[in-house]
Order: sequence, then C-alpha cells, then structure tokens
Amino acid sequence: MENQPDEGQPQASQNSNINSQNHQKGKFLLLALGALGVVFGDLGTSPLYTVRECFYGTHAISLSHTNLMGTLSLIFWSMTMVISIKYVVFIMRADNRGEGGIFALLGLIPRPSSNISSGQHALVMLAGILGAGLLCGEGIITPAISVLSAIEGLEVATEAAKPMVVPLTCAILLGLFLVQRRGTADIGIVFGPIMLLWFAALSCLGFVQILHEPRVLSAVNPIFAFNFFLQNHFHGFLVLGSVVLCFTGGEALYADLGHFGRSAIRFSWLAIAYPALLLNYFGQGALLLHHPEMKVNPFYGVVPEPLLYPMVGLATVAAVIASQALISGVFSITQQGIQLGFLPRIRIVHTSSEMEGQIYIPFVNYALMISCIGVVLGFGASSGLAGAYGLSVTGTMTISSFLFFLVLVYNRKWPLWKAIPLVATFLVFDLSYLGANFLKIVDGGWFTLLAALIITTVMTTWRRGREELNHKLQGERLPVDIFLEEVAKHKLPRVPGTAIFMTISPAGIPPTLLHHVKHNHMLHGQVVLLSIRSTGVPMVPDRERVAVEDLGQGFYRLEAVCGFMQEPDVPKLLKIAAAQGLATDPMTTTFYLGRESLLTTGTAKMMLWRKSLFAFMSRNAGTPASYFNLPVNRVVELGAQVEI
Repeated sequence: MENQPDEGQPQASQNSNINSQNHQKGKFLLLALGALGVVFGDLGTSPLYTVRECFYGTHAISLSHTNLMGTLSLIFWSMTMVISIKYVVFIMRADNRGEGGIFALLGLIPRPSSNISSGQHALVMLAGILGAGLLCGEGIITPAISVLSAIEGLEVATEAAKPMVVPLTCAILLGLFLVQRRGTADIGIVFGPIMLLWFAALSCLGFVQILHEPRVLSAVNPIFAFNFFLQNHFHGFLVLGSVVLCFTGGEALYADLGHFGRSAIRFSWLAIAYPALLLNYFGQGALLLHHPEMKVNPFYGVVPEPLLYPMVGLATVAAVIASQALISGVFSITQQGIQLGFLPRIRIVHTSSEMEGQIYIPFVNYALMISCIGVVLGFGASSGLAGAYGLSVTGTMTISSFLFFLVLVYNRKWPLWKAIPLVATFLVFDLSYLGANFLKIVDGGWFTLLAALIITTVMTTWRRGREELNHKLQGERLPVDIFLEEVAKHKLPRVPGTAIFMTISPAGIPPTLLHHVKHNHMLHGQVVLLSIRSTGVPMVPDRERVAVEDLGQGFYRLEAVCGFMQEPDVPKLLKIAAAQGLATDPMTTTFYLGRESLLTTGTAKMMLWRKSLFAFMSRNAGTPASYFNLPVNRVVELGAQVEI
C-alpha cells in the first residue's frame, strides 16, 4: 500500500504526455485543414479548365493518343517539379522569421554592401515590385476565371444556360466583393471542410474513370512528354502555356507560410491535394480516350448526369474560396507594400479583434471588383482569360526563383557550385512556361502585362518620390545640439503636457517642430521626436521595437521599428516606451504632423509626369492620424509647400 503513490506517479506522467501529444496532433490537423481551405483553393480549382485549354483553347492541340498521354505526362511532371519539389521542398525553407511571400523573400536579401552594389540592389527591388504587381494581376484574374469556369458547367447540362453564364458570374463576384467588409474570420472556419469535400469529389470522379481505362497511369513515364515534343515541335511548346494552369496558386504555398506553418502545408499538399488533383487529371484523360467529343469541358464530362448540378454548385463554392484566398492575398500585399514604403497610406480596416492579418482595404476591394467584373465582360469566357492567367503565374514564379537564388548565395551562404544547378533546374521549367505564355500576349496576356506595369509604375514612383522628398526635407533640418542651445538661450515658455512630433528621419530637428516654435513661440514641458521605420522582417518583438534617448531639457528621441506585417500603432508603441522610462499621459499629449503640399517645379531628378503622379498620390493618401491610430481630437497638422 505504501508503494502505490510512487507507482502511480509514472502513470500520471505518461497520461499527461499522451494528452499533450494528442493536443499537438489535434492542433496540427486543424492547421492542415485550414491550409487545405485557404492555401489550395486556387490550385484545387485548376482541373476546371487546364485539360480543356490544352485541347479546346485558342492554341489547342489535336486530341490523339500521343498528344493526350504527352499532355498528362506534362501535367504530372509540372506539378511534381514546380509545386512538390520547388515550392514544398525548397522555397518554403527560405522563411523570413516564419513568414513567406515575395516581400518576405526580398527582406532576406542584404542591403547594398561589398557583395551587392546599390545598382544591383535597386534591380532586385524592381524585380520584387514587378513580382508583387504580377501577383496583384493574378488577384484580378483568379476570381474571374475560377467562377466563370465553374458556372460554365451549366452549359454541359443545357445549352439554354449559355446566355446566363456571364451575368450569373458577375452577380456572384459582385456579392463576393460586397461581403468583404464583414471580414473572413467566421466564414474561413468552413473553408477547410468544404475544400476537403471538393478534393474528395475530385478523387472519386477521377478514380472511377481510371478504373475504366487504367493505362492512362503510364503517362507518369516522362518518355510520353518527350515523344509529345518530338511529334509536335513548336506547337507542343505552345501547349505548355495551357499546362501551366495546373499549378496556378503555387505562390500561395509560400505566401501563407506564416499562417499555417511549413509542416501543415506540406501535409495538406502531399496527403490530400496533390493525389486528388492527379487522380482527377488522369480521370479526365481516361474519359477523353474514349469520348474525345467531351474535350469541350472534360471536367464536367467525368461527372455523372444526376450529380451535374450539385457538382456545379460545389465547384462554384470552391471557386469562391479560391477567389477569397487571392483577394485576401492582395490585401496583405498592399499592407506590406505600404509598410515598406512602396505605396501611399490608404485606409485599412481590421475586421477581427482576435486574429492578426484579418484586414479589409476598401479602395483595393472596389478596384478589384471593377477589374474582375470588367475582365469577365471583356473576355466573356474562361478560355479568353487563360493566356492572361498563365503569364501572371509564370512571371511571378520566375522572379521567385531569381530572388531565391540571391537568398541562397547572400543570406544562406551557399557556394555557387551548389546554388546554380538547383536554381537552374527550376528556371528551365519557369522560363519554358514563361516563354510559351509570352506567345499568348495578343490572346489575353496583354492584360497581365498592363496590370503589372501600372502597379509597378505606381510603386516605383511612390518610392522614388518619397526618397526625393525626404532628401529635400533633410536639408531643412537643424542639428539637435544647435536647436537645444537656442531653446536654452531664448528661454521659451513651457506649457504642461507632452508634444509628440512625428518625423520620417531620426536625425536632426524636424521642420514641423521648427514651424511650431516659429509660429507659437512656446514648447510643451515634454517634447518627443518620434520616427517609425519599417524593416525587412515580418514581425519585430516588443522588446526590440522602441529605443528611447534623453536629449536633455525635456526632449526625447523615440525610434520605433515595425515589421512589414505589423501596424505602426503609435499608442501601443508609447506603452512599450513607458517601460523604458518615457512616461506620457494620453489626456495631455498632442501629436504634431507635417502635411506637405507638393509643387512639381523643383529640381528633383524625376520626369514631370512622375512628379505629377507622385503629387497626385500624395494629395489622395490616407490621413496619417488614421494610419498611425492616433486619437483624432489630439492631432495638429502643420502644412508647408515643398518643391520637388
């Protein structure tokens, strides 16, 4: 009896370990299910149009046994090399403190140094901006092509539905964008189970067809792809522009790394999404071997007639989920672009008080809505959008490979003999797909290039304009020691309270403070010079976010750092600074901001049209008070005219 407590202790410990393991396992499975709903929405809806575009699109190839088996082989090896190996195995390892995405990749590349010149770094930044522009272009096309392809299934059921396809697609897209302001936190919970049902349906429908014609599985042999090119030559190369549609959404694996983690995304892909997609593609191939007339829409051809309408409904829901993921992605890219200084401040609404990253940007939402509905009305069918879609996907993939190489060499310190063969292998695929899609510029690719060009022009103009403006304002700054000497000399009256002057640069005295003294001839008892800068990492811990320097005579310099996925919330930063000895009372604190009216008659080395564009964006940028979460009744703006 005396030994029973001692014997029971190991058992309790063992039960505790088992419970802990079960909890971790349950959390992992929930993350994997969430990844299935968010990350793989775009990839998961690719079977709606990929095989059809190969044999029925503008650059379609004749449907023969050799061509069918070759196309299936290309689809298999494209998904395997690009998604499973390039992204899942390699690029997902290049995380920026757990976060992914093209801006995270940019943040891993060192700034100009002995290894990278300023010119080379500028080229890298331009490539990253162009990649972000292409991703935004993909955000326009994905909702349009996904929903349009799903609704086109009605044409398979009855020709009478054809006139309703475009209006119904526009109505669904309109509803999708109008509900964005409510946020996606609640509906996001059901994304995973719905996509699990979707992938189960893809698997079952494909598997049934494969049972009738199992020889299609031999297409995994790359010799079929080789024979395909041998027989079709240049036309076979053109078909690559349609095959690329099988891995649209691949960038989402990397971009959503921080939300779900590497392990959950890999598990969802390898265990569920990847096999389900392959089964469906091979199932469509098995169908076409005996029913070539179904090439008009082979995806719905594998669906039994009684299940056709339910499948159209499920496909539409899956397309909406895929669209939601890209819309949220564009919101995230916009927020990161603002933080990194590539875009002007615009209004950002946080739709969840519990989950970070749940944001809604009204201007971007309505711009996407108009663009999506516009391309549906303009192109009229999903086939017309395929060329535009492929160019945005392959362009982003190629830029990601280029940036990944720089990260391997300069950040991870890989030797060239190790990095070059790996990235060259990726680029063989990327450049082949990109070249094939460049030939489709006339067929819709022009839209992608136009969208990317506009977005890239806006980003580079804003960044260059801010650099010129900062250089101009820097020349008007007074050294701190000289200013403090003048304050002591003239013995300016001090009033109770704290004045916080927001300034771009931590050096010198900001013009806003000089104007304040010039016009009001007084100072607050405590004066804080606050500068906030963004860094190349996604999140900065609170203990590293602020640095306080006592300048004397009641003056303090407060330097704050924000990651590109963090909000520049000034009240929160002041609470962190209080732990370092800088006490402020919200009720007696006034925030002073500068508001520059830009004139394009200066000597800045920018073309006049870019100066005008920058001035226009500056005038229409969101208010700093809202962007920095300042109490609006405690903000004073001091205006000045500046020539650039």
